[in-house]
Amino acid sequence: MLTTRCATALFALLLPLLTGAGAGAEPAAAASAGPAAGPLQEPNGRPATRSGRIAQATSSNWSGYAVSGGTFGSVSAHWVQPAAHCTRATSYASFWIGLDGDGSHSVEQTGTETDCSGGTPMSYAWFEMYPAYPVVFPYPVHAGDRISAAVSGTAAGVFTLVLSDATGRWSETVRRSLPGATRASAEVIAEAPTGNAGVLPLTDFGTAAFTGATVNGRPLAALATERITMTAGPTVLATTSALARGGNFAVTWRRG
Repeated sequence: MLTTRCATALFALLLPLLTGAGAGAEPAAAASAGPAAGPLQEPNGRPATRSGRIAQATSSNWSGYAVSGGTFGSVSAHWVQPAAHCTRATSYASFWIGLDGDGSHSVEQTGTETDCSGGTPMSYAWFEMYPAYPVVFPYPVHAGDRISAAVSGTAAGVFTLVLSDATGRWSETVRRSLPGATRASAEVIAEAPTGNAGVLPLTDFGTAAFTGATVNGRPLAALATERITMTAGPTVLATTSALARGGNFAVTWRRG
């Protein structure tokens, strides 16, 4: 990921947002979800190993599924907000869908976060038109909330991002323009966000269950996808399950 945003002020910035002061403001400095931190790599540097239409890949900050090699106009998915298992260490985890980011330098994305600070979990919702700063939605998010997300984009660079919390009974629709966005990929991802020093420690989120994932209106399983494992060198940080029922899968935390 190419962001230079600082993560150290994240909780100080989010606290007033989540308690009602400064709702909808753009953080001046925060941990950020965004593009894959460098090209997705195949395991052990080998050429892609495909099982049917699925290639195996690794990333230092992504786990989930990505589709590339074409032009993509929409992506959608549902998930249940995971519960953070916090220690005294500060850690971060994002769950999102988006267009671009796999080999391109923009991402049009929306999702949720679960972070830990001093043993305290904090969850919130956001959208980001990377490389612009993320914007936090002024609504609480809790473990177990049922989240739905959709992102669509046109050839003219007009994007619509929708995020809904059925449990919290709120929904936000954002429309933004990003001229030059290529719509070169689509993703459904659990991510270790990035700050100034690089990829940040990954929150132990247990398992994030994604359901009904579609790209261009088709189930993920109908497309040639990359199944991504998050790694730090030889250490596996998060694994991605096989696709079930066309667009259901889970990402499981292994190590932060």
